[in-house]
Amino acid sequence: MKVLLSGTAGPYGWPEPACGCASCGRLSPGHRRPTAVVLDDVVRLSPPAGLPLAPPASLPKGYRMIVTPDGYAMSGPDRGRVLHAVSPDDHCGSPSPSWAEEAYDLVLIDLLDHPERLGDLRRRGLVTARTHVVAVHLDHRLPSEAELDRRLSYWGAQMVDDGTILDTRLPAPARALAPRRVLVLGGARSGKSAEAEMRLIAEPDVTYVATGPTGGRDADWLARVRAHRLRRPPYWTTIETTELEALLRSETGPLLVDGIGTWLAAVFDGCGAWGDPAYDRPRGRKPGRFGTALDAVAARCDDLVAAWRQTRAQVVAVSDEVGLSVVPATASGRVFRDALGRLNQRLAAESEEAVLVVAGRVVPLPV
Repeated sequence: MKVLLSGTAGPYGWPEPACGCASCGRLSPGHRRPTAVVLDDVVRLSPPAGLPLAPPASLPKGYRMIVTPDGYAMSGPDRGRVLHAVSPDDHCGSPSPSWAEEAYDLVLIDLLDHPERLGDLRRRGLVTARTHVVAVHLDHRLPSEAELDRRLSYWGAQMVDDGTILDTRLPAPARALAPRRVLVLGGARSGKSAEAEMRLIAEPDVTYVATGPTGGRDADWLARVRAHRLRRPPYWTTIETTELEALLRSETGPLLVDGIGTWLAAVFDGCGAWGDPAYDRPRGRKPGRFGTALDAVAARCDDLVAAWRQTRAQVVAVSDEVGLSVVPATASGRVFRDALGRLNQRLAAESEEAVLVVAGRVVPLPV
């Protein structure tokens, strides 16, 4: 099928008229028109603003549209298959009895609110390497087209201009190879975990490695853990462990590690390093060599860096950037800060990509 996208934006266009947000302010009026799809110049799909997509009252011979759990599946005389994956909020009714899960040639999908839907389509075999994935219903839910393009590059999807014509008979462009090791640094509430999750959200199978404590009775920590769980797709695998070195050596699929700071804190716990006598020297006594507890911590860090270097998995790891905060009040806190800072440097040196997240904005850290 020949598919014309005469518009690619949300129901009111992008920018939206009279909208004062920064995203709309970055674009000239009429930059993107509301999403409208034309199949082979004979079938037009363009719902009025504010109304969900609905099948035409009648279709030309050889064309078919059915309701699926993911949206509207369309096929043409050449047996090309197109999915218009509507927003989960736009209920399109009960699936057709003739609905069947088969791979699509083209998927038009709103990825701004629920990009994990693309990962689910891949997991179920509906999106393959031959499937064109095009983002539609674009609007000011993201701050800029540049940020949208950045995210789509991770998700294996593309953004096209209004007026683009796609041919379902042609293979999709190959996905760009993802960097094998990415270190995402940031301070508290910077958005570093959300950035790491975003990078892998459209993958069909991800192992989430939680290295932190369960939270016990700490209400604030439990709320953080709950928020992270709600952001993750239900089909991701979660492993709670501090044996990160073994996972890096054994896994081959995508891994999301959150995070290095909590892993190191657990290592300090396990090695009994918080109470090392070297921290509590009486005033005036010359510092001696660190005790065996910190030697054990250093050995675990060496092993982690070696496993990070050797891993065959695609890894995105989150860590706390500790160099910009206040100086810890305790000696043990200062030693932990220094140990994490050194570990971050070593992991970044062995990473294809490292970024710093500040106020939700991502700053690449060039080599």
